[in-house]
Amino acid sequence: MSEKDGSTGRRTLAAGRLAGMLTGLRVLDLSRVLAGPYCTQLLADLGADVVKVESPRGDDTRGWGPPWLGAESGYFLSVNRGKRSLAVDLKDPRGAELVRRLAARADVVVENFKVGDLARYGLDYASVAAVNPRVVYVSITGFGQTGPRAKEPGYDAALQALSGVMAMTGEEGRPPVKLPVAFIDVLTGLHAAAGALAALRRVALEGEGAHLDVSLFDVALASSVNQAQGVLLTGEAPRRLGSAHPSIVPYQSFEASDGALVIAVGNDAQFARLCRVLGVPELAEDERYATNAARVAHREEVVGTVARLVAAWRRDELVAACSAAGVPATPVLTLPEAFADPQARARGSVVTGVRPDGTAVPMVASPLWFASRADGGDLGLRPDEGAAPVPPALGEHSLEVLTRDLGMPEGEALRLVEEGVVVVAGRPGPDEPVGR
Repeated sequence: MSEKDGSTGRRTLAAGRLAGMLTGLRVLDLSRVLAGPYCTQLLADLGADVVKVESPRGDDTRGWGPPWLGAESGYFLSVNRGKRSLAVDLKDPRGAELVRRLAARADVVVENFKVGDLARYGLDYASVAAVNPRVVYVSITGFGQTGPRAKEPGYDAALQALSGVMAMTGEEGRPPVKLPVAFIDVLTGLHAAAGALAALRRVALEGEGAHLDVSLFDVALASSVNQAQGVLLTGEAPRRLGSAHPSIVPYQSFEASDGALVIAVGNDAQFARLCRVLGVPELAEDERYATNAARVAHREEVVGTVARLVAAWRRDELVAACSAAGVPATPVLTLPEAFADPQARARGSVVTGVRPDGTAVPMVASPLWFASRADGGDLGLRPDEGAAPVPPALGEHSLEVLTRDLGMPEGEALRLVEEGVVVVAGRPGPDEPVGR
């Protein structure tokens, strides 16, 4: 069930809630860390049955902390809800065979191994498609299946550097800055999920599967959008502008007397209204500043004047004045402040899942909302209502997958556990799982 806590805006989830839109879709998740797991979590949020295959030591991110919830890392918790965990040793032929049997019945396989690595286990696309021609097979790598860098590993920070993202992040005259979240990984996961859903449409229409080649490098270049297009048009590298916009002025953060805010002037009318709020209506009539093109040409003067005037205001008073005048302006909030914002509370941006032992697990809710009627009258259906409530413990569902999904006799499954081929939660095999 799902409950809305009016004081916190959190919804409490329990297993068995309303099925999602991808109910019945079987996803085999051979990925780890972030891009692949984010992709498969999106599919799980939408109702897919996702089996996450982990080594006996578990996904690397299980050991990436702090913060921790018990022995589980916050990093792992952020991208693995709604999945079932099968912990198995692929290096053992019996373990590889188990995963091949799962791949043969999967609708979607998602993997982020180095190019060619899965062939040794008979889990590459050619091998899986030979027994499952309708499979949608998603390969996520740093640089793609082809090209001179194809066999190189890909890490978000490295891709921020190689793709030009880092070079245009930060303040002019200062060193480049890494984005604080692995956004290239996240965006790659989004693209992979979208591609998988498109390929599933092809399966439905034509009965033919597909191999998707999704790389962090390609996604990083494509996600630079207007900045990338500017380079193609001019050949010039973007300047580092901090919070400022390369094509719109003023459109950046400013310091009020008691805190930072963002003023995002999107057109000349908004600039005129901002000038009235700041008590300098004549500024908008000056030909040097009257149009956006002129303001961009005189960026330093405009920004300097606005910054001086903003500094005399208290932040919340200026935000309120701008809002009343129709000028986009928002305070710069910390992440805890953002979660406490009334809008986040109203949207139920935090969900609370419950582990089998009763431990509450707060999680960021899926951002997707679906109307249940054509008129959009009911916006209460969200995909995470149908997902399993919390990320799995390592090997939590190993026996379930072997006996229920693959039809293996329980005694045979238990022998695999005893021999270290499969790990069950609470009963680790020879390799202790990564953890605190």
